[in-house]
Amino acid sequence: MGIELVIFITSILFGILLYWRESNSNTTYRFVNKLVNSKELQMKPTDKKGFIFQQAFLPRLVFVAASFLVIAVILQFLTPINIFGSYNGISIFCSIIVGTLIGTYLANFVIKSTKVIEEQSDSLEDKIQDTIEKGKDFIEDIATREPKVIEEAKKEIKSEPKTQEKSARERLKDKGLM
Repeated sequence: MGIELVIFITSILFGILLYWRESNSNTTYRFVNKLVNSKELQMKPTDKKGFIFQQAFLPRLVFVAASFLVIAVILQFLTPINIFGSYNGISIFCSIIVGTLIGTYLANFVIKSTKVIEEQSDSLEDKIQDTIEKGKDFIEDIATREPKVIEEAKKEIKSEPKTQEKSARERLKDKGLM
């Protein structure tokens, strides 16, 4: 179980590296596109799509699984490593595929979030500055209003004539409860 966890984490990192590499340059996908498609169907020069980059889940899964299957078959027949001979080999093979897919989606999230943060950073800076200015204005208003409110309260207290109120005992006696 320990080696599978290490392989799974390594495959996540490999998926991140694979996605990041393909987001920078999709020359391999362009080459395959030129070999497979006719001139009318070839991708435009502005298109950034790759085997993994900007692909839906199924084409991404097919590419990753097919790539690792080719590598596993080559290792199976050319080396003494027997990948498909036991349950552990198949389990590790599946862990590598799933980890790579998770890594590609994790890299997609990081790249998109950094783009959004870069786009919003200027407006975020302005929003923070506006909030700070409003806070300063609010504090100044409170500081200048406080003496006025206290003075008004004192005037109201002095201007109201104090009436003698009956005590609670006298009120109860008036109601006949005592």
